[in-house]
Amino acid sequence: MVVALGRGRIVQTAFDESERSAWAGQADAYAASFAKLCAHPVRRLLDAVEVREGTRVLDVGTGTGTVAAVASERGAKVTAVDAEPGMVARAAQAASEADVRLAALPQLPFAKHEFDAVVGNFVLNHVGRPRAALRELRRVTRPGGRIAVTIWATPAAAGQALLGRAVQAAGVSRPAHLPALAPEEDFTRTEQGLAALLGDAGLSDVVHETLAWDHRTTMQEWWSGPAAGVATIGQIVTSQNPMVIAEIKDRFESLCAEFADPGGVLVLPHAALMAHGQA
Repeated sequence: MVVALGRGRIVQTAFDESERSAWAGQADAYAASFAKLCAHPVRRLLDAVEVREGTRVLDVGTGTGTVAAVASERGAKVTAVDAEPGMVARAAQAASEADVRLAALPQLPFAKHEFDAVVGNFVLNHVGRPRAALRELRRVTRPGGRIAVTIWATPAAAGQALLGRAVQAAGVSRPAHLPALAPEEDFTRTEQGLAALLGDAGLSDVVHETLAWDHRTTMQEWWSGPAAGVATIGQIVTSQNPMVIAEIKDRFESLCAEFADPGGVLVLPHAALMAHGQA
């Protein structure tokens, strides 16, 4: 698929098209399930790019707008974009002072060097050309400005792996209609691999670290995401027939016992990688 986005033409990969389809109409379901988890690195991201009063900051892949809202609270001049209209609507409500727009990597509707700081919270997990995406983030960042991104670590932390373990225990594999990232576009999901990706995009003074935390949720909340088709795990679950979905849920509920505290709350260990560098 080729789309015109104002600065020439760009080819969307099969992975990009799959992501657009998977996230279509999922803003509310994401907000009710995984959004709280993904909000954990927000303040660390904004600290890494030195967002303060007056900073011109771009939040790419804003989702429900948590990054944009926190940056606005700091007095920054915030612009935020997302590829899903429902996310844009939610983000505009969450960060009412921000300029929230519909746009997708790897081509953004902004001038060269327009921002002091750019952040992408888990957005690189959802683009088919991560290197091109980072080059675009560098293009819109002023010389000397900073860019910070997060991705999920591989191998996944125990809590993050819970849903995948339930799928595997039910004998389900990834459906053929869900494309993986092309091998030539993939990269090692380690601190060093993410740092090298930023270096390849022309960033200097790259710093990397692992963020680890326990995400507290309920069994019902955690199941609601995949049950609604949110993210890749949700696409795998909802593509099964009802009997298989019930089997996955049974396996999930059994595995939850490993993570439940005495009050029944799930305490799920997660880990993400963060890297930031200078344009």
